[in-house]
Amino acid sequence: MSRYPRNWAWPNAAKIAISVNLAFEWFHRQSQYTQISVPGAKDPFSLSYAEYAVKSGGPRILDLMDELELKGSMSTSGFAAEVFPRVVKDFVDAGHEIVGHGWANDEPRKNDDPDAELAEIRRCTAALTAASGGVQPVGWTSPGSAGSEKTLGFLKGEGYLWNGDDASDDLPFVRDTANGPMVVMPRTNIPHNDLVMWLAAKNPPSVMFDGWKDTFDQLYAEGTAGSPKWTEITLHLHMAGRPTLVPVIRKCLAYAKSHGNVWFALKRDIAKWALERETAN
Repeated sequence: MSRYPRNWAWPNAAKIAISVNLAFEWFHRQSQYTQISVPGAKDPFSLSYAEYAVKSGGPRILDLMDELELKGSMSTSGFAAEVFPRVVKDFVDAGHEIVGHGWANDEPRKNDDPDAELAEIRRCTAALTAASGGVQPVGWTSPGSAGSEKTLGFLKGEGYLWNGDDASDDLPFVRDTANGPMVVMPRTNIPHNDLVMWLAAKNPPSVMFDGWKDTFDQLYAEGTAGSPKWTEITLHLHMAGRPTLVPVIRKCLAYAKSHGNVWFALKRDIAKWALERETAN
């Protein structure tokens, strides 16, 4: 008998579900990488690091995903969609999902202003929908996963299906809100995140594969034993799209693809499955 508290199954008896979490971000003052940081000041060099996504990183990731025949869910800031709508449309046209990711990634949400939070959700939704050619996002992860107690209800009221501001499980789950049930998609991607494991930690690219392989092997074994789970890899266009990281990302995803009974899915499809499963009774 399984010790895990939830009895779970994926479509077609898959042993594991895998999603590719892409990220397209834009900033007012500076990105995650800077040479010399001056608090509150605009850093042109740091912003140019983020702009790599537009000029080289995005196209390279699109090529890689085409090569591997995979689709991803791209967390996209409203500011990025407003300034660079062509990038968003290129990913939509290639079959990728656009996910809400706040307005600007260097401006965290204010915890004490629910009206401002709802206004930001609506502003981002409008920008992403316009850049996507009319396709409204159904998923949302706040910058830094810094949601509030009201975030789930606000998102459900605006037509969203899932939220990713959580790190409590290896499986999606459902929470009730005043506006109806909302799927929570936990952050299973932290150990396989290019920002966390490569840029911020200053590790060699190979660390990404080491962690990914170990995680995949463990969860695949659990799925084989009857307790299937879900995990994903996070790829920022301005980080993972660099030639230094693409070979190891290819290796990670090819490793997962070399196994049978793996469900590669968009996060909206995982969330739909979870909602139907958890509200069936």
